[in-house]
Order: sequence, then structure tokens, then C-alpha cells
Amino acid sequence: MDSFELNKILGALLFSCLCLLALNIGAEAMFHPVKPAKPGMEVVVKEHAAGGEQAKAEPDEPIEKLLASASIDKGANAAKKCAACHTFGKGEPNRVGPNLYGVIGRPKGTEGGFDYSPGMKGKGGNWTVADLNTFLTNPKAFVPGTKMSFAGVPRGSERADVIAFLNSKSDSPAPLPKAADAGAPPKAAEAPAGQKK
Repeated sequence: MDSFELNKILGALLFSCLCLLALNIGAEAMFHPVKPAKPGMEVVVKEHAAGGEQAKAEPDEPIEKLLASASIDKGANAAKKCAACHTFGKGEPNRVGPNLYGVIGRPKGTEGGFDYSPGMKGKGGNWTVADLNTFLTNPKAFVPGTKMSFAGVPRGSERADVIAFLNSKSDSPAPLPKAADAGAPPKAAEAPAGQKK
């Protein structure tokens, strides 16, 4: 091979490298990515009004007062979110959670055929309206280690509706307070005759 052939080969190789370099520079100028000043994404969080924080801080009314005006129909509608894991009819099977028929008055952690968490099994006692209210507010706080992943029902009136609905799902529903009873102020103790109040 003579020097002329070698020069042609080296020239073609050099020309190819120059073409690739020119294409790279042109593509970089045309498709130059804009790099952010700060790496990462900014997450926008809605700010709550100051009144919303005050509303959360205010304690709920007593469950007895809320139950006096509770609606079983509203409770049935609110309990639809519970129906993904629970059944409510007599003899219906357990799902991810136990069947809730006759839950008020039933011993905690005893529904047949359901594997309760150790925390629920060890809770003891029967389900009362007050216990259900506390559990529905924050299940994980009431029963640490519970399998229930539900965050809770923050509104007291909605909890009262759900409890009224659950109470209706029983062979013998427990008596709930009437609206007249809940609004009546407690009677003051009268002093015996001859003593000053």
C-alpha cells in the first residue's frame, strides 16, 4: 500500500470525526436541555385557612347528643366506605374485616371465622357506643397494632350516623338517646331542708 492510499484512508477517518463533532455541536445547540437552578421538584401544598385549624381543634359534642339527632339512612350512606371491607347483614361472610351485624354489645375480637390482631384480641370488654365512637375516630390509637388500615371518621355527626346504622343491624338494637333527652340540662341536686345552697 502506498502513501497515497494511506492518506485517503486517514483523510476519510478525519472527515468522519469532524462530521460527528459538527453534528454533536449542532444538536447540543438545537436541543439544549434547561437545567433547573435547584434540583428536584417543588411540591405545592394547599394552605388551610386559619378557621379550619380552629374547627379541628374544637372538641366534638358528646356522642350521646349527636346520636339523638343521628340518621340511620345517612349512616347507611356513610357506611358504604366500610362495605369495601365489612358486611352488615346477619350471617354474611367476613371480608378483609369482620361482619358487623350485632357489633354493639358483642365482645371485642370475637366474630367467628375472623383472625383478629393481637391488639384487638387483648382489648377485652364488649363494644359500647362510646368505644365505637373512639375506635371510628382513630382506629390505630384505640387499638394499637390493629389490622384495620382505615384512617377514621373525623366528623362527629357522621360517626353518630354510622353508629346508629350499626345499632340498627342487630336482632335487638340497643336503645339510643332521644333528641329531647340529649338537649335537657342535668337536674341540679337539691339541698336538704334547712341547709343553704
